[in-house]
Amino acid sequence: MKKLLAIMSLLSFLLGCKEVQKKPQEDTQVVENQIEEKKVPFVWEGANVYFLLTDRFNKGNAESATHFDRNEETALLRGFEGGDLTGITQKIEEGYFTDLGINAIWFTPIVEQVHGPTNEGTGNTYGYHGYWAKDWTAIDPNFGTRKDLEKLVKTAHSKGIRVLLDVVLNHTGPVTEKDPVWPEDWVRTGPKCEFTTYENTTACTLVENLPDILTESDEPVELPDALLAKWKEEGRLSQELDELQLFFERTGYPRAPRFYIIKWLTDYINDFGVDGFRVDTVKHVNENAWTDLYTEATYAFETWKKKNPKHVLDDCSFYMVGEVYNYGISGGREFDFGDKKVDYFDYGFKSLINFDLKTDAQKDYETIFKKYNKLLNTKLKGKSVLNYLTSHDDGSPFDKERKRPFYTANVLLLTPGASQVYYGDETARSLIIEGTEGDATLRSFMNWEELDSLPQTQKIHKHWQKLGQFRRNHPAVGAGRHKRLAKSPYVFSRTYMDGDYKDKVVVGLDLPKGKKSLWVKGFFGDGTKLFDTYSETEVMVNKGKVILENDFDIALLELVE
Repeated sequence: MKKLLAIMSLLSFLLGCKEVQKKPQEDTQVVENQIEEKKVPFVWEGANVYFLLTDRFNKGNAESATHFDRNEETALLRGFEGGDLTGITQKIEEGYFTDLGINAIWFTPIVEQVHGPTNEGTGNTYGYHGYWAKDWTAIDPNFGTRKDLEKLVKTAHSKGIRVLLDVVLNHTGPVTEKDPVWPEDWVRTGPKCEFTTYENTTACTLVENLPDILTESDEPVELPDALLAKWKEEGRLSQELDELQLFFERTGYPRAPRFYIIKWLTDYINDFGVDGFRVDTVKHVNENAWTDLYTEATYAFETWKKKNPKHVLDDCSFYMVGEVYNYGISGGREFDFGDKKVDYFDYGFKSLINFDLKTDAQKDYETIFKKYNKLLNTKLKGKSVLNYLTSHDDGSPFDKERKRPFYTANVLLLTPGASQVYYGDETARSLIIEGTEGDATLRSFMNWEELDSLPQTQKIHKHWQKLGQFRRNHPAVGAGRHKRLAKSPYVFSRTYMDGDYKDKVVVGLDLPKGKKSLWVKGFFGDGTKLFDTYSETEVMVNKGKVILENDFDIALLELVE
């Protein structure tokens, strides 16, 4: 199986994602709504991914109610705030993501969360973040409905934007007065992980009161009585049982815990055509479980494509990016547990979240770019990393006080690899909220009011838009080969080739104000017309250089077609 996965991944890398040209007559409007750069191939290795907390981004339903009597007072920013799937869709329709150069959206899990709150000494907390599953087969009504998810995916695809679902296989939600523990043949409730060996990182509970799914078990188990009763009350018991019967008959898998959950997770692919998974808590699960998930996710994706040929964007294979906490690109392919190393790229993952960039960002541009270019074209060739500088559970992000939003954009969006824009990076949303405990300070509601009213916020946002659009329109930025052309002022090139498609760009950073000369000799020949998308200026190469005159310290040069 590992060899098969490796061959599939290599073929996907070599072939790239070719656009599917055939479109139905009834989808004419959809085609017209897609981004103008139709000839630009989508490349996961250089994707510009926007990550948001579903509950904290945008309220689509103004009259949204709190469900399941989740009415107890909570600690600051630890309850539901009203963001939902409809709110995300509204921003897609408004062109917010398109204008930001985003071509993939990842939002926190939307499955039904535990109904009760927990209190670990910091005040009540509800499952607003989505990582506390109660029922993987249902969408939590606080986030929306199946129709809301269907519309979101269709709307995103109409704009050329892929959708990543955040999925959890490692654990259930915590035990509360309203949420009983799952049966002991499904979960372990101890010991608590110590993170010093492979075993005490995988065969343990991540934190206290977070029951750990027995993902390593192949022993058949019965469905929990509480889940059966819930389905019966909701009038879908027979449907769920029939679907499970068909799944296990088709696959031949034992009715072990992980296979139930894999079936439930991949249903969202089969039903809605989501393009990929961001997989939570990867290193806390035995790695063969991820091979199983990828196998069934790929099957579901290909099945959906066959059933919906008129809605297929391209021939990209299903995409999985993993959160192996503290994995860094510097380590190459493997993660070291201390007593064992695991190469998660061999278990279905096209990419892993890279925890190194927030440290690397302290260095100069060329040191960062050269390092990532080398690793992605040697140890990680055929794979990729998802770079980030701020996130929902990293208490030590880069520039936590938001003093360097322009530099942050430059590093994140110009470093080789895929980029993860955390909601509010582009608007300098505060990461320090007085009165919060722990991760809550990173999870305030999106600062739309500041974007609407503050000139400085608007200036920052415009910078992120320009860089993001340049990145989206040029696969060379994230997936191409990097080369420094000049040291002072700093100028570099990126080149991407895939079959007959070739993309070449030049970027200048830390440029002086006023008149400036950018050295491009050996990359663009004399007489070549270039367009600086940042200043919106057309220039021509003369004597190996181009001349710009403006007050910007950055230039984004592309060929004039």
